[in-house]
Amino acid sequence: MSELSPYLKSVAQQIDGMIERYFTHAPGELNKASAHLLNAGGKRLRPAVVMLSADAIKHGSSADIMPAALALELTHTFTLIHDDIMDGDSLRRGVPTVHTKWDMPTGILAGDVLYARAFEFISQAKAGEGAKVRAVALLARACADICEGQHMDMSFEHRTDVTEDEYMKMVEKKTGVLYAAAAAIGGTLAGGNEQQVKALYQFGLNTGIAFQIQDDLIDLLTPAEKSGKDQGSDLREGKQTLIMILARKKGVDLQKYRRELSPADIRAAITELTDAGVIDEVKNKALGFVADSNRLLAVLPATKEHQLLMDVGEFFVTRSF
Repeated sequence: MSELSPYLKSVAQQIDGMIERYFTHAPGELNKASAHLLNAGGKRLRPAVVMLSADAIKHGSSADIMPAALALELTHTFTLIHDDIMDGDSLRRGVPTVHTKWDMPTGILAGDVLYARAFEFISQAKAGEGAKVRAVALLARACADICEGQHMDMSFEHRTDVTEDEYMKMVEKKTGVLYAAAAAIGGTLAGGNEQQVKALYQFGLNTGIAFQIQDDLIDLLTPAEKSGKDQGSDLREGKQTLIMILARKKGVDLQKYRRELSPADIRAAITELTDAGVIDEVKNKALGFVADSNRLLAVLPATKEHQLLMDVGEFFVTRSF
């Protein structure tokens, strides 16, 4: 993965430049709120998947579809703003959440602005009109699925019997579909055929599921100063993550951690889960999704971009922030 890090850095710089151009200096308080999390940084992974998928189909085509790459980052950020409101989180990317810095109505509207602007930007990609219509449809369908996944996630908080299958379906919708859309949109706008676009979509779906599983591990294992998020928030809120589900199967009671948690409390939970083998089992399931997703890419030419896409999957399950 030696070439992935500089590639991701380059993509982030390009997306940051577009954010600076179109959002950072826009007048008005609502625009400031909309730009708040965009300006707080981020790995810009979804734009990278858009661009790599395009170049894996047609080398150099990513330059023509940069607005679509930005659209995926706007969509992702809109979901974060609304998720923070629903979850009651106060910290995101190391800065106060939008509804905390402003207020809840402004947070809702700021997310709505980014949602709308995403479709504006995806329509500005240089591609055939038919391809752009299909790309817009992919993004629209992903947004609807994300809402359903978030609703499932919230409903799980009131249950203690969520199954692994239910969790996987929720993660597929909440996180997987946006990576799936990113990959398929890149492939579609670059002129990929039906087989290639389907493979890219499934690749994104699988790696997105793995990404969310790893995110659940990061929530528990990574301190706030490194992750930019409240450590142990899933544990505190009783979220039915894969960690929680497998812990229940192994007889580990995590309900006692549904309260304000000290660093010592979090360390105790980590020790308990590690000793029971839960952490290793969760990691192995994420690795399985990545292995499956990489096999799907065999329909693409053996190029540098093809390899970088596979490296992205590996990165998703080895990152710690």
